[in-house]
Amino acid sequence: MDTENFMQAARKLLCAEATALADLSTRLGKSFESAVALLLQHHGKVVVSGVGKSGLIAQKIAATLCSTGTPAVFLHSTDAMHGDIGIFQAGDPAILISKSGSTAEVVRLLPIIKQVGSPIIALVCNVNSPLAEQADVVIDLAVGVEADPLGLAPTTSALLTLAIGDALAAALMVARNFNATDFARFHPAGQLGRNLTMTVGEVMHPLSRVATVSPSLPFREIVIAMTTFSLGAGCVLDKQGRLAGLVTDGDLRRTLRKYENFSQLTAADFMTRKPVCAHPAMSLAEAVRLMEERPSQLSVLPVVEPASETCLGLLRIHDIYQASIV
Repeated sequence: MDTENFMQAARKLLCAEATALADLSTRLGKSFESAVALLLQHHGKVVVSGVGKSGLIAQKIAATLCSTGTPAVFLHSTDAMHGDIGIFQAGDPAILISKSGSTAEVVRLLPIIKQVGSPIIALVCNVNSPLAEQADVVIDLAVGVEADPLGLAPTTSALLTLAIGDALAAALMVARNFNATDFARFHPAGQLGRNLTMTVGEVMHPLSRVATVSPSLPFREIVIAMTTFSLGAGCVLDKQGRLAGLVTDGDLRRTLRKYENFSQLTAADFMTRKPVCAHPAMSLAEAVRLMEERPSQLSVLPVVEPASETCLGLLRIHDIYQASIV
């Protein structure tokens, strides 16, 4: 196996595609602006169509538009000629995708789409093509050579088409002031939606179900408490119920390894003072960032009332990602 050669081919392809993407960003101009304006002006669903690799890209563009506030459907250009073109209603804008701009199945749709009064956005690599000539807006995705070793497979052209679909979705999100709350509304069953809509207070384990210890509690008693409430950590509280520290399962193991005589140790000797904390009104997305966007990731967060630092409970990363959360 010639590892050096195939690795070189892979890197060459990635570099070529990255260059093409950067070039496309500099070419965005009036035609892109016109496409966004057209999609904003027409309030029907967007019908995205293509065949082959272009059809696969069209499916992804339609799905991205839907999830970001622009109703859209995918229409396979071949199936359209066998009854599925009935999906069009007057004024529904169409995004037609064809690298050559002359794909027969796509070109055959043009007169029928025009009959129902639907404007057409063409995503093509050839602006001198039948599709480009009859479209209302043409976005030129021309590439010199495809990035694969033969220069034949739809690699760079497919990537640019996918990217321009994402760019259209992004522009429409900004134009419509589409925000995180809107995004969560369209993803109610997904982890992203739950993280945006649910709060720490809705998911955390209340203090009554958490191991709580005093700073002076001996090591053995701490182990017993944390075994009784097996959540991976115990909250160390002062006499006023404020969080003084946190003891995790990892702290116990490290203490056992460090000390031969640990029977006289208390929580204050090895707890984490001033641990990273969550508060009950915090979104799960914020809690995930606190736990994961750090050099040493956390698996638990004590939950405190911000003003008084009173400990309210414990949140585990498992609680956020467990499948039972709906």
